[in-house]
Amino acid sequence: MTQKEADAYYTATNEIYDMYVQAAEYVIENDLFFELGIPFNLVDMIKKSWDNDVHWHIYGRFDLAGGIDDIPIKLIEFNADTPTSLFETALLQWALLKENDLDDAQQFNNVYEAIKNNFKRLITLFDDIENFDKNYDGWKILFSSVDGNEEEEVTTKLLQQMATDAGFNTHFEYLGNVEFDENGIYDAKGNKYEYFFKLYPWEDIATDEGELATTLTSIMKNQKAIILNPAYTLLFQSKGMLKILSDMFPESPYILKCSYEPLEGIKQVEKTVFGREGANTKIINADGSIATQRDGAYGNYKKVYQEYVEFTSDAKGDKYQAGVFFAYEACGLSFRKGAEILDNMSKFVGHHLL
Repeated sequence: MTQKEADAYYTATNEIYDMYVQAAEYVIENDLFFELGIPFNLVDMIKKSWDNDVHWHIYGRFDLAGGIDDIPIKLIEFNADTPTSLFETALLQWALLKENDLDDAQQFNNVYEAIKNNFKRLITLFDDIENFDKNYDGWKILFSSVDGNEEEEVTTKLLQQMATDAGFNTHFEYLGNVEFDENGIYDAKGNKYEYFFKLYPWEDIATDEGELATTLTSIMKNQKAIILNPAYTLLFQSKGMLKILSDMFPESPYILKCSYEPLEGIKQVEKTVFGREGANTKIINADGSIATQRDGAYGNYKKVYQEYVEFTSDAKGDKYQAGVFFAYEACGLSFRKGAEILDNMSKFVGHHLL
């Protein structure tokens, strides 16, 4: 890639994040949670986390089409709550340079340092990370993922290392061993933590763990712990936001047309407002016929319809989707390649700058 292309990804991602912030404010002010498929038992938590700056968004990943060979950059979606591929983007693709005899090459990749600094902002807020040591008083962060999911555990433990390098006291505990009550969050030995990071989707907590959702709401209300990523990232995570962005920013070069109803006369993609790895996704031709589709476990969620855009492809026909991590600002780029609908069989692809 060229430096110019990397700079374009950086600029686009920062501008898109700003649009998400404006759109989230609009959703909250106009009580549009139902339209986005937000579970009712998380609405209060979303509002409280949005209104208080201490609930800091640690990291997320934008999925983008285009950006290579003068193809315009377009937003596909925002994995704001539980994004993976962090280990590959932050660490592995640096190693790939050495493996390919590109030791002196550069990347658009400051992910590790950016997220480490974002952990410091839990204490200092905003960009005042130089004064972290003056404000820090030894608070602890408990990191959790589900037992049995190796990728998510690796991602969570990498985040734990970033927080440790930032100066926090940290511990990892499988989610099933964490204890919750209205007075706080505890590891298996009963140690209490001021911060809790869970690599577990907010929407799954709401629908599958209703009692936990109620307890977490009490913990937040009583200011006993701060939960990461914050509950308001569920707004960003909902693909219903693609429709809000389409309505609010129709002239943006990055935003595709999107609706809660099928779009007339154009090729489009049907998605569920929540879902992972391309599950329950359809590509629908302009005449209404289905070009391709993926089944999945998210079919009960509300649908959105987004204007279709081609991914960059190579001579073999493999499609490439850019992923840009965001931690206070755009901080790192990588790619996934695969079929027309990228699923969990897609391959990680690193990059270097010419």
